[in-house]
Amino acid sequence: MNTFYSISEFKSKKPTVLTIGTFDGMHIGHQKILDKVFKVAADKKLASLVLTFFPHPRMVLQKESDIKLIHTIDERKAILEESGLESLIIHPFSKEFSRLTATEFVRDILVKKLNIKHIIIGYDHRFGRNRTANIEDLKDFGELYGFTVEEISVQDINEVAVSSTKIRKAINEGDLMTANKYLGSQFELNGVITRGKGIGKTINFPTANIQIKEDYKIIPKNGVYIARALINGKELRGMMNIGSNPTVNGETNSIEIHLFDFNEDVYNKEISVKVLKRIRDEQKFDSIAFLQNQLVKDQQEAINYFNKNE
Repeated sequence: MNTFYSISEFKSKKPTVLTIGTFDGMHIGHQKILDKVFKVAADKKLASLVLTFFPHPRMVLQKESDIKLIHTIDERKAILEESGLESLIIHPFSKEFSRLTATEFVRDILVKKLNIKHIIIGYDHRFGRNRTANIEDLKDFGELYGFTVEEISVQDINEVAVSSTKIRKAINEGDLMTANKYLGSQFELNGVITRGKGIGKTINFPTANIQIKEDYKIIPKNGVYIARALINGKELRGMMNIGSNPTVNGETNSIEIHLFDFNEDVYNKEISVKVLKRIRDEQKFDSIAFLQNQLVKDQQEAINYFNKNE
Protein backbone atom coordinates (compact mmCIF):
# COMPACT_ATOMS: atom_id res chain seq x y z
CA MET A 1 0.00 0.00 0.00
CA ASN A 2 1.23 3.48 -0.87
CA THR A 3 0.74 5.92 2.00
CA PHE A 4 0.73 9.68 1.51
CA TYR A 5 0.63 12.18 4.37
CA SER A 6 -1.01 15.00 2.45
CA ILE A 7 -3.13 15.34 -0.66
CA SER A 8 -0.31 17.27 -2.35
CA GLU A 9 1.99 14.23 -2.07
CA PHE A 10 -0.39 11.94 -3.97
CA LYS A 11 0.61 11.08 -7.52
CA SER A 12 -1.23 8.61 -9.73
CA LYS A 13 -1.46 8.46 -13.49
CA LYS A 14 -4.13 5.80 -13.12
CA PRO A 15 -7.70 7.08 -12.49
CA THR A 16 -9.04 6.26 -9.03
CA VAL A 17 -12.07 5.01 -7.17
CA LEU A 18 -12.25 6.92 -3.90
CA THR A 19 -14.00 6.75 -0.58
CA ILE A 20 -13.63 9.30 2.20
CA GLY A 21 -14.01 8.74 5.94
CA THR A 22 -12.42 8.58 9.36
CA PHE A 23 -12.58 4.76 9.35
CA ASP A 24 -12.14 4.66 13.13
CA GLY A 25 -12.55 1.14 14.42
CA MET A 26 -12.15 -0.41 10.96
CA HIS A 27 -14.94 -2.82 11.81
CA ILE A 28 -17.11 -5.06 9.67
CA GLY A 29 -19.27 -2.10 8.57
CA HIS A 30 -16.21 -0.32 7.20
CA GLN A 31 -15.12 -3.51 5.46
CA LYS A 32 -18.37 -3.53 3.49
CA ILE A 33 -17.53 -0.05 2.17
CA LEU A 34 -13.99 -1.14 1.27
CA ASP A 35 -15.38 -4.18 -0.52
CA LYS A 36 -17.42 -1.83 -2.72
CA VAL A 37 -14.25 0.13 -3.51
CA PHE A 38 -12.34 -3.02 -4.43
CA LYS A 39 -15.17 -4.32 -6.64
CA VAL A 40 -15.38 -1.06 -8.61
CA ALA A 41 -11.58 -0.94 -8.88
CA ALA A 42 -11.57 -4.43 -10.41
CA ASP A 43 -14.60 -3.88 -12.68
CA LYS A 44 -13.51 -0.47 -14.03
CA LYS A 45 -9.73 -1.00 -13.81
CA LEU A 46 -9.27 1.89 -11.39
CA ALA A 47 -6.83 2.35 -8.51
CA SER A 48 -8.39 1.99 -5.05
CA LEU A 49 -7.93 5.05 -2.81
CA VAL A 50 -9.02 6.05 0.70
CA LEU A 51 -8.84 9.64 1.91
CA THR A 52 -8.85 10.01 5.68
CA PHE A 53 -7.90 12.82 8.02
CA PHE A 54 -5.78 13.38 11.07
CA PRO A 55 -6.39 14.94 13.51
CA HIS A 56 -10.03 13.90 13.60
CA PRO A 57 -12.12 16.85 12.33
CA ARG A 58 -13.95 17.08 15.67
CA MET A 59 -10.61 17.60 17.45
CA VAL A 60 -9.99 20.65 15.26
CA LEU A 61 -13.43 22.18 14.87
CA GLN A 62 -14.79 21.40 18.35
CA LYS A 63 -12.04 22.26 20.81
CA GLU A 64 -14.17 21.10 23.72
CA SER A 65 -14.54 17.65 22.12
CA ASP A 66 -13.14 14.84 24.24
CA ILE A 67 -13.55 12.21 21.53
CA LYS A 68 -11.49 9.06 22.05
CA LEU A 69 -10.66 6.94 19.03
CA ILE A 70 -10.80 3.15 18.80
CA HIS A 71 -7.68 3.07 16.64
CA THR A 72 -4.68 5.36 16.51
CA ILE A 73 -3.77 6.62 13.08
CA ASP A 74 -0.92 4.07 12.87
CA GLU A 75 -3.26 1.22 13.81
CA ARG A 76 -5.77 2.40 11.21
CA LYS A 77 -3.02 2.50 8.58
CA ALA A 78 -1.87 -1.05 9.43
CA ILE A 79 -5.40 -2.47 9.11
CA LEU A 80 -6.01 -0.73 5.78
CA GLU A 81 -2.69 -2.06 4.50
CA GLU A 82 -3.80 -5.61 5.31
CA SER A 83 -7.07 -5.06 3.43
CA GLY A 84 -5.35 -4.86 0.05
CA LEU A 85 -5.94 -1.14 -0.50
CA GLU A 86 -3.64 0.38 -3.15
CA SER A 87 -3.28 3.91 -1.77
CA LEU A 88 -4.09 5.77 1.45
CA ILE A 89 -3.94 9.51 2.00
CA ILE A 90 -3.80 10.71 5.60
CA HIS A 91 -4.36 14.43 5.18
CA PRO A 92 -3.72 16.90 8.03
CA PHE A 93 -7.13 18.31 8.88
CA SER A 94 -7.13 22.03 9.64
CA LYS A 95 -9.53 24.95 9.87
CA GLU A 96 -8.07 26.23 6.60
CA PHE A 97 -8.90 22.95 4.88
CA SER A 98 -12.44 23.05 6.26
CA ARG A 99 -12.94 26.47 4.61
CA LEU A 100 -12.51 25.16 1.06
CA THR A 101 -15.65 25.77 -0.96
CA ALA A 102 -17.44 22.78 -2.44
CA THR A 103 -16.20 23.74 -5.90
CA GLU A 104 -12.59 24.08 -4.72
CA PHE A 105 -12.76 20.72 -2.95
CA VAL A 106 -14.19 18.85 -5.93
CA ARG A 107 -12.39 20.61 -8.79
CA ASP A 108 -8.97 21.21 -7.23
CA ILE A 109 -8.69 18.14 -4.99
CA LEU A 110 -10.94 15.30 -6.11
CA VAL A 111 -10.54 15.87 -9.84
CA LYS A 112 -7.15 17.55 -10.36
CA LYS A 113 -5.17 15.99 -7.49
CA LEU A 114 -6.84 12.62 -6.92
CA ASN A 115 -7.91 11.90 -10.50
CA ILE A 116 -11.20 10.32 -9.44
CA LYS A 117 -13.52 8.58 -11.85
CA HIS A 118 -15.80 7.05 -9.21
CA ILE A 119 -16.52 8.04 -5.61
CA ILE A 120 -18.31 5.93 -3.00
CA ILE A 121 -19.80 8.13 -0.30
CA GLY A 122 -22.51 8.14 2.35
CA TYR A 123 -25.99 9.40 1.53
CA ASP A 124 -25.60 11.97 4.33
CA HIS A 125 -22.11 13.15 3.37
CA ARG A 126 -21.69 16.92 3.45
CA PHE A 127 -18.68 18.86 2.27
CA GLY A 128 -17.37 22.30 1.43
CA ARG A 129 -17.24 25.40 3.63
CA ASN A 130 -19.76 25.14 6.47
CA ARG A 131 -20.68 21.70 5.07
CA THR A 132 -23.21 23.28 2.73
CA ALA A 133 -22.94 20.80 -0.18
CA ASN A 134 -24.54 17.35 -0.17
CA ILE A 135 -24.52 14.18 -2.27
CA GLU A 136 -26.88 15.65 -4.88
CA ASP A 137 -24.44 18.51 -5.38
CA LEU A 138 -21.65 15.95 -5.71
CA LYS A 139 -23.59 14.16 -8.45
CA ASP A 140 -23.95 17.47 -10.30
CA PHE A 141 -20.20 18.00 -9.99
CA GLY A 142 -19.72 14.46 -11.30
CA GLU A 143 -21.63 15.27 -14.49
CA LEU A 144 -19.55 18.43 -14.91
CA TYR A 145 -16.15 16.84 -14.26
CA GLY A 146 -16.67 13.31 -15.54
CA PHE A 147 -16.91 11.06 -12.48
CA THR A 148 -19.68 8.85 -11.13
CA VAL A 149 -21.08 8.86 -7.59
CA GLU A 150 -22.16 5.73 -5.73
CA GLU A 151 -24.26 6.25 -2.63
CA ILE A 152 -23.69 4.17 0.48
CA SER A 153 -27.15 3.20 1.71
CA VAL A 154 -28.83 4.42 4.87
CA GLN A 155 -28.64 0.86 6.19
CA ASP A 156 -24.88 0.57 5.63
CA ILE A 157 -24.15 4.04 7.03
CA ASN A 158 -26.24 3.27 10.10
CA GLU A 159 -24.38 -0.02 10.50
CA VAL A 160 -21.07 1.86 10.58
CA ALA A 161 -22.33 4.53 13.00
CA VAL A 162 -24.11 2.09 15.31
CA SER A 163 -21.19 -0.33 15.33
CA SER A 164 -18.66 2.41 16.18
CA THR A 165 -20.91 3.69 18.98
CA LYS A 166 -21.42 0.19 20.36
CA ILE A 167 -17.68 -0.55 20.19
CA ARG A 168 -16.78 2.61 22.13
CA LYS A 169 -19.51 1.92 24.69
CA ALA A 170 -18.37 -1.69 25.14
CA ILE A 171 -14.72 -0.65 25.59
CA ASN A 172 -15.69 2.03 28.10
CA GLU A 173 -17.63 -0.61 30.04
CA GLY A 174 -14.82 -3.16 29.82
CA ASP A 175 -16.90 -5.51 27.68
CA LEU A 176 -14.11 -6.47 25.29
CA MET A 177 -15.84 -9.61 24.03
CA THR A 178 -18.68 -7.48 22.62
CA ALA A 179 -16.26 -4.86 21.28
CA ASN A 180 -14.21 -7.54 19.53
CA LYS A 181 -17.33 -9.09 18.02
CA TYR A 182 -18.28 -5.78 16.38
CA LEU A 183 -14.69 -5.06 15.35
CA GLY A 184 -14.34 -8.44 13.70
CA SER A 185 -10.87 -8.48 15.27
CA GLN A 186 -9.32 -7.98 18.70
CA PHE A 187 -8.98 -4.52 20.24
CA GLU A 188 -5.35 -3.49 20.49
CA LEU A 189 -3.22 -1.28 22.68
CA ASN A 190 0.18 -0.36 21.27
CA GLY A 191 2.93 1.33 23.22
CA VAL A 192 6.41 1.18 24.70
CA ILE A 193 7.43 -0.74 27.83
CA THR A 194 8.66 1.53 30.62
CA ARG A 195 9.92 0.96 34.14
CA GLY A 196 7.40 0.88 36.97
CA LYS A 197 7.88 0.63 40.72
CA GLY A 198 8.88 -3.04 40.51
CA ILE A 199 6.37 -4.13 43.17
CA GLY A 200 5.02 -6.98 41.02
CA LYS A 201 8.44 -8.61 40.89
CA THR A 202 8.54 -8.86 44.68
CA ILE A 203 5.39 -11.02 44.72
CA ASN A 204 6.30 -13.20 41.72
CA PHE A 205 4.06 -11.26 39.33
CA PRO A 206 6.46 -8.98 37.44
CA THR A 207 4.72 -6.60 35.07
CA ALA A 208 5.64 -4.59 32.02
CA ASN A 209 4.30 -1.04 32.20
CA ILE A 210 2.88 0.16 28.89
CA GLN A 211 3.19 3.80 27.89
CA ILE A 212 0.74 4.83 25.15
CA LYS A 213 1.78 8.07 23.51
CA GLU A 214 -1.55 8.90 21.87
CA ASP A 215 -3.75 10.64 24.43
CA TYR A 216 -6.76 10.32 22.11
CA LYS A 217 -6.70 6.50 22.22
CA ILE A 218 -9.66 4.97 24.02
CA ILE A 219 -8.63 2.91 27.07
CA PRO A 220 -10.85 0.17 28.53
CA LYS A 221 -12.47 0.56 31.92
CA ASN A 222 -10.21 -0.06 34.93
CA GLY A 223 -9.88 -3.71 35.81
CA VAL A 224 -8.04 -6.96 35.13
CA TYR A 225 -8.07 -8.42 31.62
CA ILE A 226 -6.96 -11.53 29.79
CA ALA A 227 -4.58 -10.40 27.05
CA ARG A 228 -2.12 -11.54 24.43
CA ALA A 229 1.04 -9.55 23.71
CA LEU A 230 3.52 -9.31 20.86
CA ILE A 231 7.10 -8.32 21.72
CA ASN A 232 10.07 -8.73 19.37
CA GLY A 233 7.94 -10.92 17.11
CA LYS A 234 7.14 -13.27 19.99
CA GLU A 235 3.49 -13.86 20.93
CA LEU A 236 2.86 -14.25 24.65
CA ARG A 237 -0.10 -14.93 26.91
CA GLY A 238 -0.77 -12.78 29.91
CA MET A 239 -3.10 -10.75 32.08
CA MET A 240 -3.28 -6.98 32.19
CA ASN A 241 -4.27 -4.48 34.85
CA ILE A 242 -5.62 -1.03 34.06
CA GLY A 243 -5.93 1.22 37.08
CA SER A 244 -4.17 2.91 39.98
CA ASN A 245 -3.02 -0.12 42.02
CA PRO A 246 -4.92 0.94 45.16
CA THR A 247 -3.52 -1.86 47.34
CA VAL A 248 -0.06 -0.22 47.14
CA ASN A 249 -1.54 3.30 47.35
CA GLY A 250 -1.07 4.11 43.70
CA GLU A 251 -2.21 7.60 42.74
CA THR A 252 -2.23 7.60 38.93
CA ASN A 253 -3.62 5.19 36.39
CA SER A 254 -1.28 2.85 34.59
CA ILE A 255 -1.48 -0.05 32.16
CA GLU A 256 0.67 -3.06 33.06
CA ILE A 257 0.78 -6.61 31.82
CA HIS A 258 2.07 -9.78 33.47
CA LEU A 259 3.36 -12.18 30.81
CA PHE A 260 3.19 -15.91 31.51
CA ASP A 261 6.42 -17.95 31.31
CA PHE A 262 8.47 -14.93 30.31
CA ASN A 263 11.46 -13.35 32.02
CA GLU A 264 13.38 -11.13 29.62
CA ASP A 265 14.50 -7.51 29.84
CA VAL A 266 12.15 -5.70 27.46
CA TYR A 267 12.35 -2.12 28.73
CA ASN A 268 11.97 0.46 25.94
CA LYS A 269 10.71 -2.24 23.55
CA GLU A 270 7.52 -1.78 21.55
CA ILE A 271 4.58 -3.92 22.63
CA SER A 272 1.25 -4.70 21.00
CA VAL A 273 -1.47 -6.04 23.29
CA LYS A 274 -4.71 -7.65 22.17
CA VAL A 275 -7.31 -7.32 24.91
CA LEU A 276 -9.53 -10.40 25.02
CA LYS A 277 -11.74 -10.47 28.10
CA ARG A 278 -12.28 -8.68 31.40
CA ILE A 279 -11.84 -10.82 34.52
CA ARG A 280 -12.83 -8.44 37.31
CA ASP A 281 -12.85 -4.92 38.73
CA GLU A 282 -9.70 -3.46 40.18
CA GLN A 283 -9.83 -3.89 43.98
CA LYS A 284 -8.07 -2.58 47.04
CA PHE A 285 -6.96 -5.57 49.15
CA ASP A 286 -6.22 -5.51 52.87
CA SER A 287 -2.67 -6.68 52.29
CA ILE A 288 -0.12 -7.60 49.61
CA ALA A 289 -0.67 -11.26 50.55
CA PHE A 290 -4.39 -11.01 49.73
CA LEU A 291 -3.51 -9.32 46.43
CA GLN A 292 -1.03 -12.07 45.58
CA ASN A 293 -3.61 -14.74 46.35
CA GLN A 294 -6.12 -13.05 44.00
CA LEU A 295 -3.50 -12.76 41.25
CA VAL A 296 -2.94 -16.52 41.41
CA LYS A 297 -6.69 -17.00 40.85
CA ASP A 298 -6.70 -14.45 38.01
CA GLN A 299 -3.82 -16.21 36.30
CA GLN A 300 -5.55 -19.55 36.52
CA GLU A 301 -8.71 -18.07 35.03
CA ALA A 302 -6.68 -16.64 32.17
CA ILE A 303 -4.89 -19.95 31.57
CA ASN A 304 -8.23 -21.77 31.52
CA TYR A 305 -9.51 -19.25 28.96
CA PHE A 306 -6.51 -19.75 26.69
CA ASN A 307 -6.71 -23.53 26.98
CA LYS A 308 -10.37 -23.50 26.07
CA ASN A 309 -10.27 -20.92 23.26
CA GLU A 310 -6.91 -21.50 21.57
